[in-house]
Amino acid sequence: MEVILKATGLRKTFALSKKQQRLEKSDKKIKVAVDGLSFEAYKGEIFGLLGPNGAGKTTTLRMLSTLIKADEGDAIVNGHSINTEPDKVRQSIGFLTSELKLEEFFTPNYLFDFFATLHGISSTECAARKKTLFERFGIDKFAEVKVANLSTGMKQKLSIAVSIAHDPEIIIFDEPTNGLDVITSKVVTDFLIDLKREGKTVILSTHIFSLAEKLCDRVGIIINGKMITCDTLQNICADTDLETRFFEIYEKEMGGQV
Repeated sequence: MEVILKATGLRKTFALSKKQQRLEKSDKKIKVAVDGLSFEAYKGEIFGLLGPNGAGKTTTLRMLSTLIKADEGDAIVNGHSINTEPDKVRQSIGFLTSELKLEEFFTPNYLFDFFATLHGISSTECAARKKTLFERFGIDKFAEVKVANLSTGMKQKLSIAVSIAHDPEIIIFDEPTNGLDVITSKVVTDFLIDLKREGKTVILSTHIFSLAEKLCDRVGIIINGKMITCDTLQNICADTDLETRFFEIYEKEMGGQV
């Protein structure tokens, strides 16, 4: 299988304020969010990062997407280094996070055109791409409605559309169904499966076991910023379900604490 993303020894730390120290119940001034993380993702697969809140999943995805710089380590994304070729990495990926806030004054039509222009997409290609995605997500009926007047689900679908306006090879999603109703969640998960069928690579983080079991070819389990195991679901779970296996691994790493 072709490796399309290879992360090696990623490490990221953050300085903690006094208030954050109190919230963390720690006297340490530095928090290690990601600690020497390494893994590979293959072309045409859905790879899931699984772990509890605060495990380092989002920080990892932000480093891979070049939104923040790694303190140590590197990742090669579609042949390009996140450290030395961040612009080329960005051309190869689409990144969706719950923190992507669309300007509520603008319409879906305007925002899609704006993001497509940022990626250097021609007007002809933009129009064709927009037609396909807007029809797929039902955005076409709301193309001239201001974002402020869209439902939460429609905003999420628009966020996906603008994130992949440039038809990237790698799609990175941070908790893609978080906060969505069951109908919109199904639309999103079905779309991720279709992306895989098209030969795209999808990297997603989640804490939802059923979502990982439905979508992922392989998963990496992250606890306290470290990759504890990374393999196919079949090899990780053996004769049990993913949730049971996860808590077995978690309890072992945490010394029996859940």
